[in-house]
Parts: sequence; C-alpha cells; structure tokens
Amino acid sequence: MATVSVYNMEGKEVGTMDLNDAVFGVEVNEHLVHMAVVAQLANKRQGTQKAKTRSEVSGGGRKPWRQKGTGHARQGSTRAPQWTGGGVVFAPTPRDYTIRLNKKEKRLALKSALTSKVQEKKLIVVDELKFDEIKTKNFKNVLDNLKTTKALVVLNDNDKNVVMSARNIPDVKTALTNTINVFDILKYNTVIVTKDAVATIEEVYA
Repeated sequence: MATVSVYNMEGKEVGTMDLNDAVFGVEVNEHLVHMAVVAQLANKRQGTQKAKTRSEVSGGGRKPWRQKGTGHARQGSTRAPQWTGGGVVFAPTPRDYTIRLNKKEKRLALKSALTSKVQEKKLIVVDELKFDEIKTKNFKNVLDNLKTTKALVVLNDNDKNVVMSARNIPDVKTALTNTINVFDILKYNTVIVTKDAVATIEEVYA
C-alpha cells in the first residue's frame, strides 16, 4: 500500500495518507492505456466531412457533344471529375470514428494511469482547496506553493470559486471525480487531488 504526503494550500506537509492498492497500486497495463487514449481522441472526431461524387452533383445528364466527329475527346457528362464543377473522384463521406472499450478495460486503463502517476511521484494530495473569492492569483499561489505548473486538479465537489479561479491559468484543468479520464491524467505533468476526491475515487473504482 503506497503512502503519500498530504499538503495544505501553503505547500506544507500536514500528514500522510495510505492509497488503496486496488486503484493506485495495480500493475500498469500500457497497452490498455494506449487503447483508452486512442479511443478518446477518435471519439472526439466529428466525421462530418463530405464532398459530392459525380452521381451527386446537379446537372450533367445530357451528353455535351456527340461521340464522334467533333475533334474533341469523347465526353459523357459535364459533371465528370475532369470538368470544372464536376464531382470529386473518391469523395469523403460522413463517417463514425467511434472506438468502444468495455467497462473493465476502461476501469483498468484509468487505474493504470493513476498508478503510473503515483510511481512517478507526480500525484499530490491536498487536504482541501477552498477560496473565499474567485481570484486567479490565489490559485496561482497554491500551485507555486506545491511547486507545480502543468496540473490536472481533481475535485470532489464542483466548487465554483476553485473552478473559476483556475480557469484562466494556462496548462491547468479542473475535473470532478466522475469526469477524470486517462488522456487528461497523462497529458498533465502533475495530478493534484483533494483528500475527499481520493476517497471517492477509491470508493468507485476499488
């Protein structure tokens, strides 16, 4: 069972916390982590590209000139690809890029990502994040105290003051325990989690 230090918003160590090995101490499955990232990026694609083929472009029903005797090359339609205003040869069509993982794969991929952060000592647990007002400077001070910049901040509750204070800081993203995903965990250098959020994650994924 991994033991991590718990810090306050001033960056001082105020205690320790044991992490559940069922969530933060699993064997890292790199293949599943890769599949989860690929699936998430693929599922963001709209797939709405579309161009018309020669059969879909309006017009061109009549043969432009007779087959022989004109001196021109034979032509069957003014909407063939070689004509201006004609169709596209292998036109792109709307497509579904969705990749599906089953629940067990998703859970294990998330656990693997969290475990890798613990192993790299890039998971910081804070006792709480509370602000009296919405102020970016306050959140920046907390990051400076924790000696981190590019961070994913995982909260248990949607605290408006915390979320709004972090919104304008580049390379910082806030997430709730039910919205964390493998891509974000790997994208940011550090994962900052409140004690309450750790308890919720362990309860859901253990």
